[in-house]
Amino acid sequence: MIRPLVAAAASLTLLAVASARAETFELKATPQTVEWGHYDSDARPALTVQSGDTVVVHTLLTNSPEGLTKAGVPQDQIEDALKAVFAEVKDRGPGGHILTGPIYVQGAEPGDTLEIRILKIDLAIPYAYNAFRFGSGALPDDFRFGRMKIIPLDAKTMTARFAPGITLPLHPFFGSMGVAPPPSIGRYDSTPPNIIGGNMDDASLVAGTTLYLPVYVPGALFEVGDGHAGQGQGEADITALETSLVGTFQFIVHKHTGEIYPHAETPTAYIAMGFDDDLTVAVRKALEHMLDFLAAEKHMSREDAYMLTSVAGDVEATELVDRNKGAHVLMPKAIFAGP
Repeated sequence: MIRPLVAAAASLTLLAVASARAETFELKATPQTVEWGHYDSDARPALTVQSGDTVVVHTLLTNSPEGLTKAGVPQDQIEDALKAVFAEVKDRGPGGHILTGPIYVQGAEPGDTLEIRILKIDLAIPYAYNAFRFGSGALPDDFRFGRMKIIPLDAKTMTARFAPGITLPLHPFFGSMGVAPPPSIGRYDSTPPNIIGGNMDDASLVAGTTLYLPVYVPGALFEVGDGHAGQGQGEADITALETSLVGTFQFIVHKHTGEIYPHAETPTAYIAMGFDDDLTVAVRKALEHMLDFLAAEKHMSREDAYMLTSVAGDVEATELVDRNKGAHVLMPKAIFAGP
């Protein structure tokens, strides 16, 4: 259920005080500051910040230096940080994503909400890759081989040259942004998205978007990675324009919200999410969460909220390939600006 985030003037005052003393930090991706393939309530924080602080986070693509070399990437374009992480990090899995963090946000406690303002996302390297393999993706039986393609990126024009005559506009975002699960769950696989967020692969979560995640452990323990220079919703072949990114995030704690599910907000739309192994169930969850939001934030009856979602909301499949499927409902803000 999506619940109101800030319901009292006192909460607004507390957030303003946090912002007044806010600091900016930088967190680089090193063998000591990444978690490989999991979110874990027992993970040791890589950085501790206050509510209101901003962190510039460096992330790494999830492919080996050997794999990139074999695909044709010159040695001088393979990041030293990636080489170090592959050489030194032995605690891996059960998933495959290299995630920077966790970031411990002071004051965040179970029952709170962590607001993550995605202020800026920069390309870190001049290429991305896309790959598929037999038995994976949305068409697991169609290709009885694997293939990997290196795709040049142009940071000046913010485009990718997929092939002669095919140029793609870039919209960088992080496929995985999440918090630690409840301690009873233990170490959680970074692959399927769930109540913690995680590998949502939602192409709407670009710079300018705000993500809201429920807090399940003290400090929230936020991790981020799986950088994408761009992606079609659904990520059909199991990868996007996979690349290394640098993200600038501001973290704000909202106390005692009772939220239990991720959601987001763009400059132009509200986003309700749903995740489940069954895409139909994922869609139903996203729709129900949108109705909850409209009832709580816009003071609508559920009947009117249901009708409004049908005539104005856009339902999209965001994740098809990582066990749990993802869906979201986008509700345009502009419709609430009338008399």
